[in-house]
Amino acid sequence: MNEFDLIREILDVLGAATGGGAVRVGPGDDAAVIAAPEGADLVSSIDAVVGDVHFPASAGASLIGYRSLMVSLSDLAAMGAEPGFALVALTLPEMDAEWTRQLASGMARAAQEASAPVVGGNIARGPLTITVSVHGWLPAGSAITRGGARPGHGVYVTGELGGAAAALTRGGLGERRVEADLDALDARYFLPAPRLEAGKRLRGLASSAIDVSDGLLQDLGHLCRASGTGAELDGASIPVMAGAKLEHALFGGDDYELCFTAAAEPGELGVACTRIGTVVAGSEITLDARPVSAAGYQHFR
Repeated sequence: MNEFDLIREILDVLGAATGGGAVRVGPGDDAAVIAAPEGADLVSSIDAVVGDVHFPASAGASLIGYRSLMVSLSDLAAMGAEPGFALVALTLPEMDAEWTRQLASGMARAAQEASAPVVGGNIARGPLTITVSVHGWLPAGSAITRGGARPGHGVYVTGELGGAAAALTRGGLGERRVEADLDALDARYFLPAPRLEAGKRLRGLASSAIDVSDGLLQDLGHLCRASGTGAELDGASIPVMAGAKLEHALFGGDDYELCFTAAAEPGELGVACTRIGTVVAGSEITLDARPVSAAGYQHFR
């Protein structure tokens, strides 16, 4: 089997997850052709997901495929965008058709759940890396950025935090093969749920937003720097997943929830969320009135 045979295997597994919606020309040509909605802005992001850095390479390939696409789509959620399509580049240290088929099956499931068809990609030999480029749409001028927080706005998060970090701390993720192997903490790591609907509903309501991928404090720090503000957080208000600790939520990452700011009260936002603090003047982030470091995951220290 050569790389072109493997591509055909992948496309066979992806099936309906390569077309529909705005796709005019999908995989198989020199490039995909997508019909851009009238009056919309294009929103694009790219992530390189590296074996034994972003996922345990020994885990089940279908779990890896699902996670790889969903974590990339979380960036669209933070901007308030509607998913449009995805492109995937795969490097493999050696040919493994069955592993690749399983990877494609996980991606197909994620693509169909998120309505984000995989319209093209590439395969090469190299260290195990899955590079996912996602693209979406939103009404022109309506993107939610990191730079709009203002003193007095509330700081909010969707969902619960810390579950994926607790699973990583506990260990054993590389032994998980299929969804039936996962408990609740494992599922938060391998089956993240990007808050795409919440992001869309927050257009025009959230003053700023970011997805929580590298730890709440670090990501909130990015938002505050972009906005030129600080924040005061109430530790008791931070929603921590059962089985996790506050430290997992603050520093661990891999939650893929939204952290956002808004002038409105929770009941006016139309999304399930928790107020955890307030935007303040200055640049300092405090937790229970004590300064805290905006630390979290970093590739290079």
